[in-house]
Amino acid sequence: MQMIAHYTVAGYAAFKTAFDADAEDRGNNGLSLLQLWRESDQSAWALFQVQDAAAAKAYLEGAAGVFNSQAGVSASAFHFVEAA
Repeated sequence: MQMIAHYTVAGYAAFKTAFDADAEDRGNNGLSLLQLWRESDQSAWALFQVQDAAAAKAYLEGAAGVFNSQAGVSASAFHFVEAA
């Protein structure tokens, strides 16, 4: 299973710094980064491999709030997908 994430951010540089610092926390919650894309200075997309869907969803509903505040995230969307 994979997860596609979209982040609306105040500025990409601050987002990227916080995103990199959050890698261990994401990993501890079942998410491994496969690819990160910068769409603009206010928009980024990420593709994650999901090892533990329940842990990943719990992280996104709770602890990710700390990351969002540090990274300047004003909106985010997450889509769990599987190869067809």
